[in-house]
Amino acid sequence: MMLKLVRPLSVLIVLLLVGMIPLKAQSTDEREARELQAAQMWHKLSKITYKKVYDEFQGFKVDVPVFSPGVRKYDGQEIEIRGYIVPSQGYEGQTEFFLSAYPYNMCFFCGGAGPETIMEVYTKEEIDYTAEAVIVKGILKLNDSDINRLIYALEDVELVDY
Repeated sequence: MMLKLVRPLSVLIVLLLVGMIPLKAQSTDEREARELQAAQMWHKLSKITYKKVYDEFQGFKVDVPVFSPGVRKYDGQEIEIRGYIVPSQGYEGQTEFFLSAYPYNMCFFCGGAGPETIMEVYTKEEIDYTAEAVIVKGILKLNDSDINRLIYALEDVELVDY
């Protein structure tokens, strides 16, 4: 009697396990697709040009970003983006930092990239520094008027993935 019961159970367990494998593979595929889409956001945001505009306060002409329609459509929208944390106040958990398209040693502030490759980040909860890329989501704000701020800011940010 026991042998008759064990065999159907083992077949059922094997079928369940085999059925779960595609679910796990799909989950991995979905994660990879999400990471790729988040990484491609920087390329989408790079579609800008600059114009020289005289700044009364500075007393000279400054470069002002001109956002393409493809970039403007993200203004005020929630986006996911992959990048590297550039801390502004040490390495402890913080709610304000910079997010760079490139690792810390290649970021805009180190001279290796343009201003369209970094953004201000304002989070809902503290996020700890990591040298690894992170994926965050938040509301994108474009800035073409305040030369003392970066051209991109991400507000109400949540950590999506390390």
